[in-house]
Amino acid sequence: MQIHVPDPAYTDSERARGHFRLAARIALGFVAVLWFVFLLSWALDLDPEVSGIRPREWSGLVGVAFAPLVHASFAHLLANSLPLLVLGTAMLFLYPVSTLRVFPAVYFGTNLVVWLVGRQSVHFGASGLVYGFVAFVFVAGLLRRDRRAIAASLAVSFMYGSLAWGVLPVQSGVSWETHLAGALIGVVLAIALRHRDVLPPKRYAWEGHDGGPEEDGAPSRPMPDDPGRP
Repeated sequence: MQIHVPDPAYTDSERARGHFRLAARIALGFVAVLWFVFLLSWALDLDPEVSGIRPREWSGLVGVAFAPLVHASFAHLLANSLPLLVLGTAMLFLYPVSTLRVFPAVYFGTNLVVWLVGRQSVHFGASGLVYGFVAFVFVAGLLRRDRRAIAASLAVSFMYGSLAWGVLPVQSGVSWETHLAGALIGVVLAIALRHRDVLPPKRYAWEGHDGGPEEDGAPSRPMPDDPGRP
């Protein structure tokens, strides 16, 4: 199996480091929104179930938009915060073009599936996003044969591999339907978007423009501005 080595002139550039800092700030901003909503709800003594998903109830449709933003307790929010920060940064940095499709699909798609087929309960929390991101990063690393993607896939499997038990109905009070729906959507999107966000490969001195020997003085191939273009 041939491993794709991205061009170090791109991955080690100040532009790439700037992209990483921006990805971290955006992910941190989203987590900050979750904390703001939680603290506001706590201060106003609001019931988080009001914004939850109630399957097959018209009043529960509001949860399709708002359920991931509310959490039942400090422990519930804390359990989702660090994974969302780590995975959100990884997604935005490694797969910026794909993330524009993955985030809304996992956010709204997971909630809609739960509303359609979930058991009669109130479902809320951002764990569907966590499972969707984990599944996407893991499967993308298996498909792309890219050193960075493979490294991210291995890191995710090491850090969050135990989350696989969350897709089974083994723990009461946990919305395993949300976990399973998010994970399945993440897998499907990783397959569908496997040709997006492909970085320019490393070029060696002996390579020409068509992969053959390079002539003396021949300019190297310029890197594309948008690594997401096929």
